[in-house]
Amino acid sequence: MPAARESLLDAAYLALRRRSWSAVRMVDVAAVAGVSRQTLYNEFGSKDGLARALVRREADGYLAGVERVLAAPADPRERLLALAEWTASAARGNPLVRAMLTGCWSERLPSPTLSAVPSTSVVPAQRRADGPLPSPSDFVALVRDRAVAVIAGPGAVKGDVGELTRSCELAVRLSLSCVTAPPAEGGVAELMRFTWPRQVW
Repeated sequence: MPAARESLLDAAYLALRRRSWSAVRMVDVAAVAGVSRQTLYNEFGSKDGLARALVRREADGYLAGVERVLAAPADPRERLLALAEWTASAARGNPLVRAMLTGCWSERLPSPTLSAVPSTSVVPAQRRADGPLPSPSDFVALVRDRAVAVIAGPGAVKGDVGELTRSCELAVRLSLSCVTAPPAEGGVAELMRFTWPRQVW
């Protein structure tokens, strides 16, 4: 991603942390990023385009974190516990990730439509941002399927991973419930250890 685009997204995210999206002004985002307002419009087209790009970047950041925790050398159960902890942590620290995972968009946040929008942008990253954005159910499927693929390993036969698929989906859904209703003492991992039988597949 070009440096100017990344700087603009950083500036937009910082502005969003300080005030509601409706109060964020394009001229202020450009000034904080150290570029002209025209550069901002060239990259994103409009404030709606900026919102879509920001949501896309935060979604990609969450999914990159999923990849990192699943790639860590650990047994399958510990990987799923780490995945649940990452999901709860990412949502706690980032209001856009929380909104994407739960579907609960407050009036403070941009709330772009999840379906694709017509794009005339010449910027490839913006054309991608103008495409469909993931819904909460898309995230469940993406994360579950990635967890199954990593834990089962290459060459796994689909019919042989049914129990693993259910366990991965349970881990994702349980972690999402912890996003909307944070667990008490002990955190997400303790809740999952208590909920799961000793061996889940």
